[in-house]
Amino acid sequence: MFAKAFRVKSNTAIKGSDRRKLRNDVAATFPTLTSEQLSEIVPNKEELNIIKLYAHKGDALTVYANGRIPVLFEMEKRLYPTDLMLPGVVVPSYGLPQVDRGTLCAITLVGNSAPVAIGIATMSTAEMVAAGMKGKGFTVLHTYMDHLWEFGDKSCPPTIVPLEAESSEMMDAEEEEQEAGEGEGKSQENSHPVDPCLQTGIRNLNMEDAIQSVDMTEKEEPNENGAAETTEEDNLDDPQEVEDSRSPQEQMDALLHQCFFHALKCKVKKSELPLLTSTFLRNYMFACCPQGQQLDIKKSSYKKFSKFLQSMQQQNILQVKELNKGVESIVNVDWRHESIRSFVVPIEIAASELSVQDSRSGDGEQPYHCPEITPLYGVSSKMAPLFQESGYKKGDTLSSSEVRSAVINYVKLNELVDETNKNFIKVDPILCDCLLDKSEQDEISKLTWDNLLSRCLDKLQPFHQVTFFGHDPIVRKGNNDPIDINIAQRSCNKKVTIIKNLELYGLDPQAVANFLQLKVQASATVTTLPGAKDRAQVQVQGNQIHHLAKLLVEDYQIPRKYIKGLEMAPKMGRKK
Repeated sequence: MFAKAFRVKSNTAIKGSDRRKLRNDVAATFPTLTSEQLSEIVPNKEELNIIKLYAHKGDALTVYANGRIPVLFEMEKRLYPTDLMLPGVVVPSYGLPQVDRGTLCAITLVGNSAPVAIGIATMSTAEMVAAGMKGKGFTVLHTYMDHLWEFGDKSCPPTIVPLEAESSEMMDAEEEEQEAGEGEGKSQENSHPVDPCLQTGIRNLNMEDAIQSVDMTEKEEPNENGAAETTEEDNLDDPQEVEDSRSPQEQMDALLHQCFFHALKCKVKKSELPLLTSTFLRNYMFACCPQGQQLDIKKSSYKKFSKFLQSMQQQNILQVKELNKGVESIVNVDWRHESIRSFVVPIEIAASELSVQDSRSGDGEQPYHCPEITPLYGVSSKMAPLFQESGYKKGDTLSSSEVRSAVINYVKLNELVDETNKNFIKVDPILCDCLLDKSEQDEISKLTWDNLLSRCLDKLQPFHQVTFFGHDPIVRKGNNDPIDINIAQRSCNKKVTIIKNLELYGLDPQAVANFLQLKVQASATVTTLPGAKDRAQVQVQGNQIHHLAKLLVEDYQIPRKYIKGLEMAPKMGRKK
């Protein structure tokens, strides 16, 4: 479903009543979830957004995102998913768990219980076994590394070791039952039993240990023994792991402090305050977590992020306030505090960040380059006699320097420089017809060099050349249109920001709308520009010119002369 890019229709904050309804729906769908797990999926106070989107085939969906991370999605129309065939499923030693047709299942890989996909069973367990594990087993809805995953923080699935102990106990129980002399049919019926608690959890989050990928197995099995031996050798040779005698809780506390001070010292800017605590955690602290490690506050001594921030506030490192009911924000940071000043980013993390920055343009998408825009001038039939002696004809486009050279060449060839004052040029019949109006033809006999050149440029047809990075130049007729930003008034005295002509500068209107939607947490839509079928305009709630100026001028490096409307930005201190 998310194998191709989707289109976001709206992104709004969830209401209190909708949040309660969502909690009830999740609790009813997954009855084995504890209250803590339910609060982690649908938090009581943290920001939670409802994102309406359309999949690449037009299917309407609702995504619930905690911050920017998608947590749940709800299907509203017919689906077009890909399929997982049963030959690609590895049956564990203790058998398949009991599922019914239409059961929602989680799909995992061999050796890791963390789900990498979500699908719906197309047949029951008994039907799978009866079919000899052949045919279509599951319709896949969402997978790791699809576009819904890219919409979030792009984190990797955690490594969760399968419950091997329970598996071996179940195998022993089966062997005892077989030795007790039970019939063959009964033995087959009991080839799938699992612990009741485990089975209930699998029915609702479903198939966490059973559904595995054969392709991944074929790649991993030949190296399984070698990988194990290498890991043991690395553990013996790594003095840091041997010397680290701290408990897991102490190690998590150290990682939490490291990410916290790293984010404050290198990531957060004063202009971004006040900053939601949930945004600070997800967008800043998680980004500072070293590669290969996972920041889990529940495994620290603080248990909750709010308690950790209270501890930091008691040390006068920062100040946290509840600006809105139930929503806490960081309002002030003391960057002169000794703890922040003395913090040093670990060398391996600093080196990895530099390598990511250096390779970002090569490995990922190409960075945006503002196009080079050059004004050109077209030779019309009326102006053709003036440029004919320089080898130009009607329809040719010239740069300003080529126009200047052609005019100077014409003046010298026809000896039109005034002998008494070389700053003036005598007007001959061709110059008279090309540059002077009818009312001026009897009055003006001489022109200055500057007046001659400016009149010539004004009489030529306007063109402009646009050169995008890595592409051939494009010549367009007329003057170059700037990016047009306007503030419009809507009903109830509401303002909206309208942006036009983004395509002329190689910018995707939908990408700009998505950025503003996430940046300002306001509705953003893309509509067809009236009177232009191939052009679109972006409309965002509120006066968002400050954010637009930062995006276009600072991030995209577009010169201000190509942007119209930046002067309408709201003054600091006033409400947008």
